[in-house]
Amino acid sequence: MALGADRREILWSVLTRGLMLSGIGLAIGLAAAVGLSRVLRTLLFNVTPTDPLTMGAVAAIIAAVAAAACIVPAWRAARVDPMIVLRDS
Repeated sequence: MALGADRREILWSVLTRGLMLSGIGLAIGLAAAVGLSRVLRTLLFNVTPTDPLTMGAVAAIIAAVAAAACIVPAWRAARVDPMIVLRDS
């Protein structure tokens, strides 16, 4: 903000970075779950290890939690007074 960014740009930047990392982790996790489906087969009852509905629901829940976790730091970063940041650095 001290260099000319407005609050919306700061909010968008922090959210984008956090959600990008969450998306990468989610993709790696889904690939690992599909890759380890033989191990998961012994732990699941009445559900196939690669059930698309289950995988999609879990991915959606994890994405929603990641988005909620990214909103708080993004909101705080957007509300910081630029003079306080420049004074502290």
